[in-house]
Amino acid sequence: MKKKIFLLCSVLLISALLSSCSNERSGPPKFPPVPVTSYTVKSEPASYYTYYPGTVTALDQVEIRPEVSGYLTDIYFKDGQHVNKGMKLYGIDQQQYKAAYDVAKANLNKAQQDYDTYKQLAEKDAIAKQTLEHSLADLEAAKSQLNEVETNLRNSVIYAPFDGTIGISQVKLGAAVTAGQTLMNTLSSDNPVAVDFPVDEKHLEKFTDMLNRKTDPVDSTFTIVLPDESVYSHHGKLVLLDRAINPQTGTITARLVFPNPGNYLRPGLTCDVRILNNNTTKSLVVPYSAVTVEVGEYFVFVINGNRVKERKIDIGRTINNDMVIVNSGLNEGDQIVVEGVQKLRDNSQISLSSGKSTLNGSGDTGKTYKDKK
Repeated sequence: MKKKIFLLCSVLLISALLSSCSNERSGPPKFPPVPVTSYTVKSEPASYYTYYPGTVTALDQVEIRPEVSGYLTDIYFKDGQHVNKGMKLYGIDQQQYKAAYDVAKANLNKAQQDYDTYKQLAEKDAIAKQTLEHSLADLEAAKSQLNEVETNLRNSVIYAPFDGTIGISQVKLGAAVTAGQTLMNTLSSDNPVAVDFPVDEKHLEKFTDMLNRKTDPVDSTFTIVLPDESVYSHHGKLVLLDRAINPQTGTITARLVFPNPGNYLRPGLTCDVRILNNNTTKSLVVPYSAVTVEVGEYFVFVINGNRVKERKIDIGRTINNDMVIVNSGLNEGDQIVVEGVQKLRDNSQISLSSGKSTLNGSGDTGKTYKDKK
């Protein structure tokens, strides 16, 4: 009996040892290949955009205030209308100014007649010279009075000083307005318009050079991105830098001028000024999504057959947030992973996705901008 038990235990022990050896030979569990999308590294001119916050402003803008007092009798425009230079805008009650003009005109006629009479008498030495001088003074005073009331009569109608867009009227018919005080409206020129943006004083020399250079009328250096992320279809021209640097911000205001035929750009509109930097020297450019960061160092996964090798790289300028220049660590023609990076480690097995990467390495922003025409 003891012999049978000993044999049974021996068999169980051998089975356990064989099972253990079998497990050791099978190794750790295998993981399926990681699906990834590849990108072929290429050399190209590293054109890129720099962005600045901008604000649309009118080249000409004026507050409409009356030069005479009275009650508003006429409004000749519709709120928000485009008006042309010389167009009537407002009419102020003219009755008192017409009456004053008629009185001043009559006084001038009488003063002129008196002067003519005294002049004839003075030529005959029939009156004192002082009488003629007083008559001449009265005539000059009458002319001055007529000019004053004539100016008031003319100013009772307000005209547009330049072409532009008139705002919403701040006064209604019948309202009393006071000379030099009542704000009636605001008129802004609308085509072309300006876009102002702050430039760091460190870049003053660069912008001064751009201002002084002779550029083509269709120069594509300056564009703007509108709040809806569409790109305004017309290009701008750098026309001035402000006279001084703001000591509090360390910036200077630069001004672009844009055509505005459709009146899409309105004063106060915020936008992003986009400045194209053309670099004719070719550089290796890769999508930033392919780059991983570990303790301040940068790596990419280079494809080798059906596996990847983690490789350290040195990067340069980031181009519009989604592309980056590689200074060293990669060669033209290398294939790297751009999608699926988060699931990889060194020597991971991969399977290439049939779809191609949506990134083209051209330095585009990666955003879908619409042209605003």
